[in-house]
Amino acid sequence: MSTLLRTPLFENVKAAGARFVPFGGWEMPVQFQGIQAEHDHVRTAAGLFDVSHMGEIEIKGPGALEAVNRLITNDLAAIVDGQALYTCLCRPDGGIVDDLVVYRFAEDHIFICCNASNRAKDFAWIQENLRGVTARDRSDEFAQLALQGPMAVEVVQRFASIDLSPIKRYHFAVGQVCGASVIFSRTGYTGEDGFELYLSPVDAPRVFDALIGEPEVKPIGLGARDTLRLEMKYALYGNDIDDTTTPLEAGLGWVVKLDKADFIGRDALVAQKAAGLTRRLVGFEMVGRAPARHDYPVVDAAGATIGRVTSGSFSPTLKKNIGLAYVPVGQDKLGSTLNVQIRDRAEPAVVVKTPFVVR
Repeated sequence: MSTLLRTPLFENVKAAGARFVPFGGWEMPVQFQGIQAEHDHVRTAAGLFDVSHMGEIEIKGPGALEAVNRLITNDLAAIVDGQALYTCLCRPDGGIVDDLVVYRFAEDHIFICCNASNRAKDFAWIQENLRGVTARDRSDEFAQLALQGPMAVEVVQRFASIDLSPIKRYHFAVGQVCGASVIFSRTGYTGEDGFELYLSPVDAPRVFDALIGEPEVKPIGLGARDTLRLEMKYALYGNDIDDTTTPLEAGLGWVVKLDKADFIGRDALVAQKAAGLTRRLVGFEMVGRAPARHDYPVVDAAGATIGRVTSGSFSPTLKKNIGLAYVPVGQDKLGSTLNVQIRDRAEPAVVVKTPFVVR
């Protein structure tokens, strides 16, 4: 049995009362006080996440922007220095290698944040397909903290060396927090305002302790992170998207810029759009009390499998069981009735508008 990796904040998180679970090869905190309490705290105050397991890849040198733009579906040329974008990294057949946040420091300096479980795969893919410049895996040189919630910006500002108010959503700046060099990124995975902080693993423990010492802040685990992102219909790689799904099927067409310069997967996505989709990722609410879970079958009236649940959970905000599933086009309309096979029963569900919770 392989040894689980630990982030530079493991001891701090442990001291804060975390319960740990294996996640993508890492020993990560799943909860502290409980999912409901932690979820509510992020929606009303400020929650602190250790996301140091995420990967960081840097591409520098003349032609970096064009080289990276050829790998991703979104358009780096359409944003300015100091701005970030959400995008997909696709295979030639349109399947999703990973979903990323890409930071444009300059035309010759691009920084990528990728999913923890895909760090090695993404770096190998980027190295194999990058032209004219060299990628560097800097994952071990960074820790990452995410402070999210309506009071998060105010809290981070108390420790920041720069005025954070000019940093708009999906923009970033470099400065210091508690005297430590940091990238302040106004991004996140909860639907709330806040910052993701990239900093040295050496500095991260004292910054964590400073932030967690503020009265508005509580530590938050992966359990609440999952319910928060699900309420927003934010995709989880390995559940809702993977190399067998395309961005168009997953409702991520808004990050696919088919009119930009050629990129890997473009021809397949153009063809899929022209032919018409056969399935879509939809949000649903369960009619009864039974919760839907990942990989539960979606069945028709005769019991034949027509799709699969990709994510499912109780929504702490809505007090309902919600989920995501790929279903055939024609059964993806709002108000359509689905049946989720839960053990020996086909439980009814209704397709609803997403995001489930509007922030």
